[in-house]
Amino acid sequence: MIDKQRLIQKAQAYGLDIAHCIDGLAAYAEILVDYNNKVNLTAITDPEGIEDKHFIDSLLFACQPEVQGKFVDVGTGAGFPGVVAKLYKPELQLTLMEPTGKRVDFLKYLCAQLGIDAEFAKERAEEAARKGWREQFDIASARGVARLNMLSEYCLPLVKEGGYFIAMKAATAAEELQEAKPAIQKLGGSFVENRKLALPQGDERNLLVVKKISQTPPLYPRNGGKIAKAPLK
Repeated sequence: MIDKQRLIQKAQAYGLDIAHCIDGLAAYAEILVDYNNKVNLTAITDPEGIEDKHFIDSLLFACQPEVQGKFVDVGTGAGFPGVVAKLYKPELQLTLMEPTGKRVDFLKYLCAQLGIDAEFAKERAEEAARKGWREQFDIASARGVARLNMLSEYCLPLVKEGGYFIAMKAATAAEELQEAKPAIQKLGGSFVENRKLALPQGDERNLLVVKKISQTPPLYPRNGGKIAKAPLK
């Protein structure tokens, strides 16, 4: 399916050694494309698209030094970046959070096939943060999902003090960050930096790193309707 040597070389261009997980990534690609025939998981099904926009994208997140310990991937969809990060760093304690049942079924099948140990949370993040997952994680991520002011309210309540939230954003990152800074502060976070990168075909990628410096006030997260209609300002 994918060209393993080509993907290894692409990763090497970023200083990444993926020899230990290349077979897992190749198997992941085959399972994804096959399963995608019956459940809509991704519009990207060509080999180089998967290599660049799913795998390299996720690896650029996974290699960050903050990505360690208990890790929750919010709105993980088909498992990006969470499953790729677990293949790259097997020591991660991975929780895949996804509210759509058919996608959770895929994730369970995928992880079983790949021999990956993970927890599956069939939950919306704002509901999970009012349950046992509140402030339980060292690192939370989300790729896409929502604008940063809303995404911060989904993710930061899941992160423990001293942990990190990293949002994976494209060209709108700077605009979204300015909009979201008041929300990040209200939720107990502090913006650290924007790590600017580019995917192999030149697509812009921004990793917005936020540190959790204090507990999230009990008021947050609000319910999903309020977050969407009246994002924090």
